[in-house]
Amino acid sequence: MKILITGGAGFIGSAVIRYVINHTQDHVVNIDKLTYAGNLGSLASISKSPRYQFEKIDICNASDVAVAFAKHQPDAVMHLAAESHVDRSIHGPAEFIQTNIVGTYNLLEAARSYWDNLPATRKAGFRFHHISTDEVYGDLDGTTALFHESTPYAPSSPYSASKASADHLVRAWHKTFGLPVLITNCSNNYGPYQFPEKLIPLVILNALQGKPLPIYGQGDQVRDWLYVEDHAKALYQVIVNGKVGETYNIGGHNEKQNIDVVRKICQILDSLRPLEKGEYADLITYVEDRLGHDRRYAIDASKIQRELGWTPDESFESGIQKTVQWYLDNYATT
Repeated sequence: MKILITGGAGFIGSAVIRYVINHTQDHVVNIDKLTYAGNLGSLASISKSPRYQFEKIDICNASDVAVAFAKHQPDAVMHLAAESHVDRSIHGPAEFIQTNIVGTYNLLEAARSYWDNLPATRKAGFRFHHISTDEVYGDLDGTTALFHESTPYAPSSPYSASKASADHLVRAWHKTFGLPVLITNCSNNYGPYQFPEKLIPLVILNALQGKPLPIYGQGDQVRDWLYVEDHAKALYQVIVNGKVGETYNIGGHNEKQNIDVVRKICQILDSLRPLEKGEYADLITYVEDRLGHDRRYAIDASKIQRELGWTPDESFESGIQKTVQWYLDNYATT
């Protein structure tokens, strides 16, 4: 199988590509604009593989996207390219509208045109897999409920609203045009190569530099944490074995308050690279909460376990230990 992966130089996309090249016989075409969060260094270990190709393409450029389909003739698409940082979406939503909505539309139209003209056998096997977020479901504050695949959408930020819009487009292209689609909604990812605007790498790198560790509000926001390599395995299971038209929620079964995540990182750093004086937790600083900050996300991932046999290999404790160790080992190059 040849898989066209958008956003493959990003944090999750690169993990997917490493998994496909290292653990399958499939071919990958990586198309990525290489924004500030794109890092081809995260693909250095597989970049020489004859089963890997890279194209610098902006999914907002419809003609370039169409050319990529015609040139590479993929059997499947895994669409990960997105603007994904909530804070950035609050301060500059326009880019999120362009990339996450218009870019997804361009991909859907290119995929539809390409798919319409495939021979019958290849047409039957083609898949368009859209990778989304649990943030489209909104806020679970004040409940013990979990996000299910049928949970109504209630996005809070420009980021989550743009991803919700993209999800709706994907479903519409399936319903109206018959495009064989799959959608996954994941919880918060963490692990190697994550750009340090997100909580876990920011805290690790700030701590190592003796900088403040900023915590929004009281740090009592709850997130479900998913190790990125577990996510990559789940995504591959969906593209290979998922049922067309279905949505699968992917979570790590690890609900944690943000402050507890930060304290755990500090505890690991105290053990692995202790300070001469004091502890890393002394650097924790509480800052004004961001606008529209959702209080709690929590995923019910029982469907993907039941139907596709996927469960995460890493607990939060094992995954965060690996993550901190990776940043220590690669600190000079992050």
